[in-house]
Amino acid sequence: MEHITLLLGIVIVTALVFDFTNGFHDTANAMATTISTGALKPKTAVAMSAVLNLVGAFMSVEVAKTISKGLVNEEGIQPEVIFAALVGAILWNLLTWLVGLPSSSSHALMGGLIGAAVASAGIGAVNGGVVVTKVLIPAVAAPIVAGVAAMLATKVTYKLGNKVGEKTSAKGYRAGQIASAGLVSLAHGTNDAQKTMGIITLALIAGGAIAPDANPPVWVIVSAGMAIALGTYLGGWRIIRTMGKGLTDLQPQQGFAAQTSAASVILASSNLGFSLSTTHSCSGAVMGAGLGRKGGVVRWSTATRMFVAWGLTLPAAALVSAGAELVTRQGDWGVAAVAVFLVGSCLAIWLISRRQVVDHNNVNDVDAEEPGVVTTAIAAVTPPPAGTTAAVADEDLKATIPAPSQHPESPAAPAAAV
Repeated sequence: MEHITLLLGIVIVTALVFDFTNGFHDTANAMATTISTGALKPKTAVAMSAVLNLVGAFMSVEVAKTISKGLVNEEGIQPEVIFAALVGAILWNLLTWLVGLPSSSSHALMGGLIGAAVASAGIGAVNGGVVVTKVLIPAVAAPIVAGVAAMLATKVTYKLGNKVGEKTSAKGYRAGQIASAGLVSLAHGTNDAQKTMGIITLALIAGGAIAPDANPPVWVIVSAGMAIALGTYLGGWRIIRTMGKGLTDLQPQQGFAAQTSAASVILASSNLGFSLSTTHSCSGAVMGAGLGRKGGVVRWSTATRMFVAWGLTLPAAALVSAGAELVTRQGDWGVAAVAVFLVGSCLAIWLISRRQVVDHNNVNDVDAEEPGVVTTAIAAVTPPPAGTTAAVADEDLKATIPAPSQHPESPAAPAAAV
C-alpha cells in the first residue's frame, strides 16, 4: 500500500464515511418502488441492493477518472482541501436524509470539491468545461430523459397488459420489477461508488502517495465498494418513504417501467464517464411513470420541494466546504476543529432523527398528501386504463383524496421544514 500520512488517513476515512452516507441516502433510488408496491419485503430489498452495489463498483472506473482527473486541477490541491470538500458533502447528505428529501449525493460531493478548491486556489482550480459538460448538462438532462422514457414505457406496459388478466399482469410485472431494481442497484454501484474512488485517488495524488495520472488502486475500489454496500444495507428509510409513496402511487407496471428506464440512463452515463446523479434519474423516472398511467397522480408540492433541494445542493455544499477549508488551512488545530464539528453535527442530526423513527417496519405507513383541486379534478374525469375494473378505478380516485393524518412523519411534514 502507498505511504499514508495521518492527514491522508483522516481524509480517506472521511471519504468512506461519505460513501456510507451515499449508500443509505440513495437506497431509495433502486428499491423505493419495489418496496412500495410490495414486490419485495423491505429488508430483502436493501440486502439485494447492497450486494449488487458492491458488484457494480468493480465494473468500471470511468466516473472515478472524471472526479480524480477532470473536475479540478490536481496541482495545488492539498489533502486538507479534499477533507473540507467531504465535510460539506456529508452534512448535506445527512440534512436531506433527515427531512426525507431525495437529493444528489453526487452533486453534494462535487459542490463540496468545487467550493473547497475555489477557496484554496481560486476559480482557476476548477475546470469549467468539465463541470458544464459532465455535471450540469447531465443533471438537467437525466431526469427529463428518464422521465420521458418511463412515461412512454408505462403506456406500453399497460397496453400490453390489456391482453391478460389484471392479477396475472401485476404478478408478472412484480417479477420484472425485482429484476429491474437489481439492474438499478448494479448501475448505482458503477456510478456512485466510483465517485468516492475518485475522491480518494485525488487525495492520494495530492498527498504524493501515487502518480498524478494513476487509476484508483485496487484497495480503494474494494473499500469504496464495501462502504457503499454497507450503507445501502442499512437503508435510508426516510427517503425510501418519500420516493415510494410521497411522489406518486405506483402500481407494479409503473415500478417496472420507472426502474428499467432509470437503469438504462445510469448505465449509459457510466460508460461515457458522466458523473450522473442517480437520484435525478430515478426521481424523474418515478414521476414519468406516474404521468404515464391514466388517472395517475404526481404530487407536485413534494416534487417542488425536491427540485428546490436539487438546486441548493451544489451551492450549499460548496459554501460549507469553502468555510471548512478556511479553517483547515490554519494547520493541525484547524483540521481537528473541523473534524470535531463534523462529528458533532452528525451526532446531532442522528439524535434528532430518533425522535420520529422510520425503519423497515413503518416505511410504507404514510398518508396521501393533498394533491390540490386541479390534480383531483383531472384524476376524476380521466378514464382508467382499458381492462381496469370499476372498483380499481374507484380506488385510484380515492387515492387522490387524503385521509386524516395518522402518522407523525409523512414526507410532507418534515419536508416542509426545508
